[in-house]
Amino acid sequence: MKLTYEDKIAIYNAWKYQNQSPERLARQYRVDCTVINYMVHLADRYGIAVLKKGKNRYYSPEFKKEAIDRVLLGYESRIHVALDLKLPSVGILKNWIRDYKANGYNVVERKRGRHAKEERTDSRGSSEAERRASPEESAAYNRERILKKIERLGYGARKARIEEIAAVVTELRQELKCSVDFILEVINSNPELPHITRSTYYYTIRKQDKDHKNDDLMNRIIRIYYNNHERYGYRRITLELANEGLVVNHKKVKRLMTRMGLLGVTPKAKYKSYKGDMNGTVKNLLLNKVVDEENHVTRYERDFSTDTVNQKWTTDVSEFHIPAGKLYLSPILDMYNGEIVSYNISRSPNFNQVTDMLAKAFAKYRDLKGLIFQSDQGWQYQMEAYHQILKEHGIIQSMSRKGNCLDNCVMENFFGKMKNEMFYGHEFEFITLEQLEAAMNEYIEYYNNKRIQVRLKGMTPCQARLHALRSSC
Repeated sequence: MKLTYEDKIAIYNAWKYQNQSPERLARQYRVDCTVINYMVHLADRYGIAVLKKGKNRYYSPEFKKEAIDRVLLGYESRIHVALDLKLPSVGILKNWIRDYKANGYNVVERKRGRHAKEERTDSRGSSEAERRASPEESAAYNRERILKKIERLGYGARKARIEEIAAVVTELRQELKCSVDFILEVINSNPELPHITRSTYYYTIRKQDKDHKNDDLMNRIIRIYYNNHERYGYRRITLELANEGLVVNHKKVKRLMTRMGLLGVTPKAKYKSYKGDMNGTVKNLLLNKVVDEENHVTRYERDFSTDTVNQKWTTDVSEFHIPAGKLYLSPILDMYNGEIVSYNISRSPNFNQVTDMLAKAFAKYRDLKGLIFQSDQGWQYQMEAYHQILKEHGIIQSMSRKGNCLDNCVMENFFGKMKNEMFYGHEFEFITLEQLEAAMNEYIEYYNNKRIQVRLKGMTPCQARLHALRSSC
């Protein structure tokens, strides 16, 4: 099925804003999934206008050669190179490489009209003239051609690599129909040219890059990486591949991602709500006292472990700051599966935000007696009204020690993931607070239902909760 410009816009919007997968869109529009995947990422990088079909663009032989060398000599993925060069489709680069190999490792420059016909006639004529040339003339011509080709490799200060020399020797074999010994003799007889032995040449052309066979795997990694908005690292991509039925060692995935430049971002500072001791603090129930009698040392170890859902919850407040203003997120997280049980987004960190968050959680789960609810020493959690609400539902309150953020690191860890994956580096993409709030709602929905976790063995938080409830039945 041939896609119109309107079809392409609809596909991109469905992928970008409705989170529809390329596989589903490919089935809907009856086109190959690779075409959809490449098209949406091309539009995402250069804008939707890049999908509009214009006049056929001319690509110079030098441009084609550079693209081909990046794939054949630089061992980059075809999709990665095509996106970098803003090609309308990845099939264009595939055709260039096919024609390049079929033409004796020479770039094919296609021309149209009268001039192309005349050029073909001239080339046929010159070939006939060459066939009529004497052996001495042919050898002289071949020597000149070999020297010119090898000299071009040393252009500038860059030193030619053995792989490049071997590739050019192969091209010359196809072009001139000469023996390897003759070509190497010409090259090695000139002291100004880079030399290569016969054994080195054959070793080099037979040595294949180990990632050539991983082209399909690299494309799948790229698809998973961009389908999850560049949020997955090598661990979750390894698990997602396993969910798709492909078992790959995580070290291999990490190496391929590093090679393709698919890297993450670093965390930034967090919002702090502590306002000093208000005499409303309670004991930290997630600490276990350990006495080392041999060394006469007493230490405390944190215990975040749980057997099932609704045993230990945690909460905190985090700030999201953009030029239009600030939003504050107050969620409840279940320590068993990392699920966001309920949350509230407010323009100020007030007590109503906390009570609304609790009301949503209590509406979802009725029986919470014995649950331990961890928080830091923020002013919201020290209020008597907050203590009373938890007591009415049989919930046991627990607080971090003063100035010890590690006691509530489970919640801090979630904030770090969320901000790294949807906020940091995108702050100026949100023009209004409403846009930011919509993105936060979308991410939490994605986090609970689609984002797999390594510690959950490739399951999402909601899948882990259902698994735990079935096991307890």
